[in-house]
Amino acid sequence: MIYVTRKAHFNASHRLHNPEKSDDWNKETFGKCNNPNWHGHNYQLEVTVAGEPNPETGYVIDLGKLKSIIHRKILEPCDHRNLNLEVDFLKGMIPTSENLVKAFFMELQDEVNEAAYGESGLYSVKLFETERNIAEYCPNRAV
Repeated sequence: MIYVTRKAHFNASHRLHNPEKSDDWNKETFGKCNNPNWHGHNYQLEVTVAGEPNPETGYVIDLGKLKSIIHRKILEPCDHRNLNLEVDFLKGMIPTSENLVKAFFMELQDEVNEAAYGESGLYSVKLFETERNIAEYCPNRAV
């Protein structure tokens, strides 16, 4: 199995807030991340495709195609945006790194799998909220 990863980055703001809970609960649970005036991150995204290379090209996936899919499906809607208010596929979600990485995987999955060679496909999405805070969604890997 070959794993091919494309990195990308974007900047976005968000607020961690559960509207079904009290303001006190939200402040206690989310701390500074519950700031009603939002806060931002310089996110780094890693998208990994796994499979066997196409014998004619040597590619698991054409990285130019992967770059284009990531740009259109994630960067265009999310870069320099408020993730709570401006990104349709994130509506109604508390935009934690954990929720974002799963939503990004789901947003990318069909097009990445279609662009990959043969049985190759989207393996994982990893999101670096900071250098030290990282979430990864890899639904087909055993725990």
